[in-house]
Amino acid sequence: MQTTITFLRDYLKAFLELQVPEVPVVALFGQDAILNCSFDPTGAFNLSDLNVFWQLTDTKRTVHSFWADRDQLADQAEGFANRTSLFHTQLSSGNASLLLRNVQISDDGSFTCFVSSGTYNSASMLLQVAAPYSKPVVTMEPNSNLRPGDYVSLSCAAYGGFPMAEVLWQDAGGRNLTDNVTTSQVANEEGLFSVRSVLQVMVEPQSTYMCRLSNSLLREEGHASVTISGQGVAFPTVALWVTVGLAVCLLALLVALALVCRRKIKESCEEEKQVRFLDVVTTLSC
Repeated sequence: MQTTITFLRDYLKAFLELQVPEVPVVALFGQDAILNCSFDPTGAFNLSDLNVFWQLTDTKRTVHSFWADRDQLADQAEGFANRTSLFHTQLSSGNASLLLRNVQISDDGSFTCFVSSGTYNSASMLLQVAAPYSKPVVTMEPNSNLRPGDYVSLSCAAYGGFPMAEVLWQDAGGRNLTDNVTTSQVANEEGLFSVRSVLQVMVEPQSTYMCRLSNSLLREEGHASVTISGQGVAFPTVALWVTVGLAVCLLALLVALALVCRRKIKESCEEEKQVRFLDVVTTLSC
């Protein structure tokens, strides 16, 4: 049993113990990032025997290489040229971290750190690239000559962010609006997204709508709102005058009809009185 334990201990010592972040490292687009990788430099060793190798975990493309006491970049992937370096003065103390300059969207992914100096080991870490979105702006189309019952398009736009944004529309009461919403997100050549979300609503004076746009990776949120005021909502002038004219005509017709009916009733009463008078005279004559 003791022999087995000793064998296992010696076997485990044959591998370097590497420390890399267990949680994803979030780096801002266009900024520099450090991919931490460290080892325990047990005992004295010569830097000429130290090999440090960084590569992309999935594609195995070379990110940075160091051996024979100097950087070896002949096989470095083109996209990392002039953007990587090690902390050479700290290698002897076990720092094999990589400095990645001017982080790009294409850098998003898993990186593997290899270290060997007689013994060896490797460990992988995840780099997540993020970029904040611009402040959202809400516009309304059309924005004039609105009639109650018309539909308007409310457009919420922001740009320059990563990853894709989460967009939420709400009314003045804080209720989420999911119907009649169309959202599109398009990436530019750098991989940054422009987002545009359109909400169609029926015109109601003094109604407010809010667009909330969030970046889940950065835990940031921007918002903008628009209010449909009563000033822009009215009946057209022509339709208003037509309505008033019809009302006046109808009123005049009713008045005229009332006068005619009153006159007819009066005439009918006069005729009835004359008939009764003649009947009385005839009776007396007899």
